[in-house]
Parts: sequence; C-alpha cells; structure tokens
Amino acid sequence: MIVTIVGSQLGDEGKGGVVDLYGDAADVVVRYQGGDNAGHTVVSDGEKYKLSLVPSGAVRDKVGVLGNGCVVNPETLFSEIDALRERGLEPDVRVAERAHVILPYHRVLDGIEEDEKDDLAAGTTKRGIGPTYEDKAGRRGIRIGDLLDPDTLRERLEYVVPQKRALAEDVFGVETGEEFDVEHLYETYREYGERIADEGMAVDCGTYLQERIDAGDNVMLEGAQGTSIDIDHGIYPYVTSSNPTAGGACVGSGLGPTVVGQGEVIGIVKAYLSRVGTGPLPTELGGVEGQTPGYDSEAAEGEEEALATYIRDEGGEYGTVTGRPRRVGWLDIPMLRHAARASGFTGLVVNHLDVLAGLDEVNVGHAYEREGEELLTMPPTTEQWGECEATFRTFDGWPEVDWAEVAAEGYEALPENARTYLEYLEAELDVPVYAVGVGPGREETVVVEDPFE
Repeated sequence: MIVTIVGSQLGDEGKGGVVDLYGDAADVVVRYQGGDNAGHTVVSDGEKYKLSLVPSGAVRDKVGVLGNGCVVNPETLFSEIDALRERGLEPDVRVAERAHVILPYHRVLDGIEEDEKDDLAAGTTKRGIGPTYEDKAGRRGIRIGDLLDPDTLRERLEYVVPQKRALAEDVFGVETGEEFDVEHLYETYREYGERIADEGMAVDCGTYLQERIDAGDNVMLEGAQGTSIDIDHGIYPYVTSSNPTAGGACVGSGLGPTVVGQGEVIGIVKAYLSRVGTGPLPTELGGVEGQTPGYDSEAAEGEEEALATYIRDEGGEYGTVTGRPRRVGWLDIPMLRHAARASGFTGLVVNHLDVLAGLDEVNVGHAYEREGEELLTMPPTTEQWGECEATFRTFDGWPEVDWAEVAAEGYEALPENARTYLEYLEAELDVPVYAVGVGPGREETVVVEDPFE
C-alpha cells in the first residue's frame, strides 16, 4: 500500500504530524522533494523532535528515504542523524544517489540573490535550495552518487566552482572564501561520501522502493512545503523550486504514476491559513512587517490586528527553521479547490482546529471576486490572484473543550459548530475528512479513517 502526504496550502500544514499519526503502519517513509528548508516538528511519546531534512518516520524506527527529487545538505543530514542518536534513537536513513547535493556556495549565492531580488524575493530560508535546483536544471549539479566517486567529484567541482566564484565576485562584488575553494570542497565532500558509503545509506531510489513494495511493505511518500508554492502550480515567483504536489511524488521517488495512483493521496489542511514571505494573500488578517505588501506596522491597529495576533500566538505561527512570524488569514477555499484538483486528494486531514476555539465567529474565503466575476479556484498568475477579493462565509464559533478527551471519544465528540465547519469543507472539495488535529501530539488527533487499512 502507498500513501502520499501533500500540503494543500502554503506549507506548514502539519504534514510531519500526519506522517507520525499514520506512520506505524508504514515500513518506509520517503521525502520526495525539497531540502532542509522544510522544517517539521514531530511529538512522539512526549518528546519533541524538530527536523528539517530527515524524514519524519525516522523517530519511529521506520526506514527514512531522501528521494532523488530532494536536494541534500550532508552537513544538515549528519547533524540531525547524530542528534537523534544522542537522544537514544538509531535512525535508518537512505539517500538516493540521484539526489543533488547542496554545497556551501549555493547557500552564499542564495542569500545574495534573495537580497538582490528585492520585491520579487520569495521568502527563502537562504539554505541554498533554489541555486541547487538551478544547477540541477542547468546540468552542472553534483549528486550524491558523485560524492561516492572521488574522481568524478573532483571533475565536477573543477567545472562548476570557477563559474560560481566568478558570479559571486564579478557580478555581485562579493569577496569569496573557502565556500568557493575547489580543494576545500573536495576534501570535505569526499569525506561525506565516505560516511554515506560506510553507513550503507546510498540507494537507487526507485528500484529500492519498488523492491520494498513487491515484498509487501507499506510506503508513505512525504511532501515538503505546499501546493500553492509548487513551482508549476503555485503563486510564481513566490514559490519553492520543486513540486510538492502528488505528481512530484512520482518524479521525486522514481515510482510510476500507476504505482502511486493505486494508493491514497491525503491533502493536509490547516484550519486557517498561514505563510512566510511576500506576495498576495486574499484572506489575510492584519499583516507582518516586511512581508505583507504595503503593510505599515505603525498604523496597524484594530480588531483584525488583534485577531491575527491571537491566531499567530495560539497556533505558534513562527517558522521552525527561521523563527520568522508567519502571516495568517482565514481558510482559503479556492486555494484548496486548486490543490484538490492538482493532486487528486482521496482524503483530508484538517489540523489546528483547536486554535480557532473560543472565537465568536469563524470565516472562510468561499470564493474570489475579480473584475466583477466570481472565481471558485485560483487564477493562473500571481498578478491575477493579487487582484482577487475574497468573499466570505461566516460560521458560528466553537468553544474551548478538553481536546484530549475529544480525541479519545472520536468525531462525534467534536463541538457541533466545528463539525459543521468540517462538513462544509468536505462538501466543497468532495473529499472526506480522514482525521482532525486538535493538538500537537498524535494522541490529540481525531482519527476517522486509516488509509493503510
């Protein structure tokens, strides 16, 4: 059985917690795109684990695989593995030989280019993700398999590093150091390659996964970020550099669409909306300095600002990797319709329902209005999206309750108004709710369906 986990919004929907929730039945958990910009927090047996690269299932003794669609920073990879070992875990992590490697010059250039882009900045974590994918597309990248072959590694570095040094020095006027030194990079990354080989981590990803499936194992494919920052289907140019959608699960794992399509595709939804970075956000509440276009923090006041602050604080809306405050807003249904179509969701998990408890009213952006026309899904360009005004539907709020007790008792124990909210979502997307998150731990989840059963 294969289950694919897809973020349906702008990232940070709680995908890691869902992998943890359903992960007991999985034998292998695969990250199929992204890199160490994808912070996720998993709570297991009361312990909190903050990871940015290692697949979430690694904290539950599952085999974690970084697929060929990932970009891998070996320093981050081994730092996280070593930290988990220090906490008494023994993570079994494999990495695709076809996955591309993030090198120090990618991180330097990422920061420079983000500053240079100004208004077109995508809110990058400056971890080298975009430049690594650029080199992949430009056929000048270095892959995990290259780290295992010293001669090939040196050849690749001698080709690409002078280009990167010239870009930094001659175009951006930056003084370069060891991040752009061939010999230093060769020795450092050759050693990473030796450790990957010594620990038996390198795999031919598609072949490895197909063999596990043929042997009867359950496989979970885990996406990073969310649909609306997919490079093809998101709010370009405010997007990531890969495909978080279900199609990316095929490309980034080496499994065919007829294989992935035999299983479940679960869309993860946060009960409201959040994001880091600039660009439009039709259902936004309040704003964040330096991110919300035209926002003036000194002039900001009133009920909407107070509500935004409340949701941000109650939901812990600060980036796992960066610590930056996230912009927040009401649930955006056109965004979710777009995501459900793009990935073909068979089920939904709705997280953070408890964050909205205690509000008198809860709104959702049901549709957009643009140039006198009602739109039920996201328009194809970000400029058009920025011209959209959300039209809202209002739901009666639900009270604070003992959420642990609700999770133990099941769906019918949810407050009636919360169930009305969820049933509206099911009807609009024509997709059933499989689970509802009402707290940070997997025991604080109302489970309706198990996709592996």
